[in-house]
Amino acid sequence: MRVAPPFPTVDRRTAAPFFSKLRTAKGQSDPFPIYADLRSMGPILPAPWGGHVVTGYDLCDQILRDRDWLEPDRKWRSRQGGGTRWDSPSSAEMGKTLPALNPPDHTRVRRAAGTFDRGAIERIGRTVAPATDRLLDDVAERVRHGEADFADLVCEQLPVVTIGSWLGLPPGDLPRLRELTHDQVFTQELLPSASQLARSDAATAELRAYFTELVRERRRSPGDDPVSGWIATWDSLEPDRDKADEAVYFLTLFVLLAALETTSTMLATTVLLLLERPEWWSRLADRPDLVPGFVEESLRYDPPTQVISRIAAYDGVLGGVEVREDEMVHLMVGAAHRDPARHRDPERFDPLRKPAHLAFSGGIHYCLGAPLARLEAHTLLRQLTGRLPRLTLARRPSWAPRVAFRRLLNLDVALA
Repeated sequence: MRVAPPFPTVDRRTAAPFFSKLRTAKGQSDPFPIYADLRSMGPILPAPWGGHVVTGYDLCDQILRDRDWLEPDRKWRSRQGGGTRWDSPSSAEMGKTLPALNPPDHTRVRRAAGTFDRGAIERIGRTVAPATDRLLDDVAERVRHGEADFADLVCEQLPVVTIGSWLGLPPGDLPRLRELTHDQVFTQELLPSASQLARSDAATAELRAYFTELVRERRRSPGDDPVSGWIATWDSLEPDRDKADEAVYFLTLFVLLAALETTSTMLATTVLLLLERPEWWSRLADRPDLVPGFVEESLRYDPPTQVISRIAAYDGVLGGVEVREDEMVHLMVGAAHRDPARHRDPERFDPLRKPAHLAFSGGIHYCLGAPLARLEAHTLLRQLTGRLPRLTLARRPSWAPRVAFRRLLNLDVALA
């Protein structure tokens, strides 16, 4: 473990004003100056509400790769007691999904889920390209007569159309599922309010009812789709059919939530960064091979997930700071990505650099759907720059009231 340089002594109250700022509209539209202030206090500091926050890239990377740092699983959540955010129905539900599991449960469920291998990506890709083309048709038509909300028309729809087609979901159900994911994610926020948790609880209950019935239908009439495949897999692993079906439900819920929320933000943020740098429009159109670098730098510069939480498996020392067993640390990924100890000139957006980033987490919890998210982003940028005249921002976008999970509420564009 690297020895941290000397930093000012920080107590739990010192960082409180900065987290209050992160919860304001200004802080949510541009949290990065606040992150810089937090980083100036050291790579790890005490969180005002307990535990620690980590802003240094190397420490965040170390924690994500180290199996001694655990997810806040259902057992940990139950130990926090009643009356806490971890006791809410939506939190308890999320504690049983793949991202919240620790080995050996995580190993078992991840193997059952399979991966987005080359063959799966090629199959899904046959949906992504025509869907992107169709959505851009709508944008092109609207900007001829005025403005279009690119986030709503494309970035919100492409992920749900893609994953909905793959899972075999009725197209008419997709708009409601998209709405529910926006509410459900509040239970995974850094400091959710009571009203946000209530919205998440309601959304989670509706999602459970929907996907539980979906699993029942696929068991009655299996098809050539992932849900039917997961049912067959879990039947071979779990003799209790009710438990097998519940495992398939949790897996399907996780896939939908993961595919929609962060991917739509990733797409919207990447397009926003392009709109803010018009010189890159023609460069990407002329050099499609530069698209992957633009996407990776977007993920470093403004990742869709800004905070990842882990639990200490035992007492230890992290960056010169004592951390107790069961204590939570919050990895401030958005701050770590602009750590000058890791990246030269980190505040500059440079698609030609080869950035290291933690946007897809790391270690055993590295994002299962990262290849699919990249496929959607690459396809969108290539088609957008290749077929549409350069667009311009009609107005600055607004952001959802979140800290951990970024989300653009609008991305209004017009012809330049």
